[in-house]
Amino acid sequence: MSRVDVVNSLWFAGWLIALALLFWLGIGLPLQPRFRRLAAAAYTTAIIVAVVVIAALANVALALHDVHFDLTRERVFTPSRQAQHVVDALDQHVELTYFYQPQDPAGKRARDMVEVLGRRNPLLRVRTVDPDKQPSVAQTFGVRIYNAAVLEADGRRVQVMSTDEDQIALGILRVLRRRVTTICFIEGHNEYPIDNFEFHTHFEGLAGHSHDERGSGVVLMRGHGAGRMRRALEAFGYEVRKIVLATLREVPHECAAVVDLNPRTTYLPGESEALITYLAGGGSALLAYDLGFVIEPHLAAALRRLGIVVEQDVVIDPLDHYSTDPEVVAIPVYEDHPVTRQLALTFFPGIRSITVTAPPPGVTVGPLFRSSVQSYTRVVRPAAEREPTAPTATNAVSVHRARHVLAAAAEGTWPPTTAIGKPFRLVIIGDGDFASNSFLPYMANADLAVSMVRWLVHEEHAPSVASRIPVPPLVLLTKNQMQQIFFAIEVLLPLGVVLCGTVVWWRRR
Repeated sequence: MSRVDVVNSLWFAGWLIALALLFWLGIGLPLQPRFRRLAAAAYTTAIIVAVVVIAALANVALALHDVHFDLTRERVFTPSRQAQHVVDALDQHVELTYFYQPQDPAGKRARDMVEVLGRRNPLLRVRTVDPDKQPSVAQTFGVRIYNAAVLEADGRRVQVMSTDEDQIALGILRVLRRRVTTICFIEGHNEYPIDNFEFHTHFEGLAGHSHDERGSGVVLMRGHGAGRMRRALEAFGYEVRKIVLATLREVPHECAAVVDLNPRTTYLPGESEALITYLAGGGSALLAYDLGFVIEPHLAAALRRLGIVVEQDVVIDPLDHYSTDPEVVAIPVYEDHPVTRQLALTFFPGIRSITVTAPPPGVTVGPLFRSSVQSYTRVVRPAAEREPTAPTATNAVSVHRARHVLAAAAEGTWPPTTAIGKPFRLVIIGDGDFASNSFLPYMANADLAVSMVRWLVHEEHAPSVASRIPVPPLVLLTKNQMQQIFFAIEVLLPLGVVLCGTVVWWRRR
């Protein structure tokens, strides 16, 4: 219960005390006092007036101090914790006008939710409007549809068309953004295009239906997009744009962070130099290098100076993986870092390992998550050398089972700079598929991708809301869950039927 609800509960307790006092007075006071007729009339009138005044004041106080109780197990009448956190963190006034349709149950629930949120913080001023009864208000705001929220703060206005309180909370974060934060996606090396929303990306044929090493050599990346990640970032109010480093002398200064999602061809030396210069000047970058990508030697040497080596292999995890494919590594536990706080299960369809060594002075490098103790690696050929054929015996397998770093984060002053400069931030991950349209909406992959970007732009302490991405209704199970279900249905249940039949037969003998 929030602090506001505690205060309102005290008002409710006062209302109960007032009712109890009236009840006690009604029992204790004489109905026919032994006064003269005029004095008796005055006495009776005073009692009636006092009762009416006390009852009126008590009910007005109760109406002005509503308290929210939700006794349902699913908390269906309570806004999400993320939305509550956003409202509780408000430090300036926000006007929220919600236009709902009374005949729509989802719209009525959204109306109730925003009203509950409005009672949590006086800085959020909520107004709910039925546009059929107040068409002039809807016309003033330019609203032509039902179930739309208009948010205003400091002359800025954002419109959200949703019945989901989390989407409305995202709108609050957008309207409070005082500056434009630009996220630049690198293109020019067959990366996932951010204006492509296709999600069926598998190559049917020689490589089968796969995203592992065999599939990565023949999948046509032009049909694979990262538009869902772009939409998720735009929901937070970020401006997303594309840049082609080969056509630029340097990374644009307006880029608060640079993202390169699964490039397939090696950078030119000038592109590596532009990226290094950008980081040395205090820039931030998310580099998602998938299986087989060859890092340009100059950039590889710069990363090595930081204490990061991206290995040319693929991690195989027999213990923690999604479904039945040990190359689709699943991560249930994370290292302690702002990026990975409050993350649920994520999975990565084909990921390479990263070696973290001692960083230079002024630089901090740490892993974000690792594979399990049962995992091992297999060397993969560079993407440019691979053909659409099955793996050969030359692919060396490391039989040493150990935890392998799959993603790392670095920050500090870029070496060999000795002067105190603006610190950089860098996230390296050995997979780009996890943020593609096919896998971003599932489990906590979207939360991880957005959390990485928010850390890069120094917003890891700001309130966060998960951007819900519509996906088909699916039931996603890990290998252990599938085994448990199989054991319960295919083994225990038939044995239970046989046992019951045996008991019945034995008793009827």
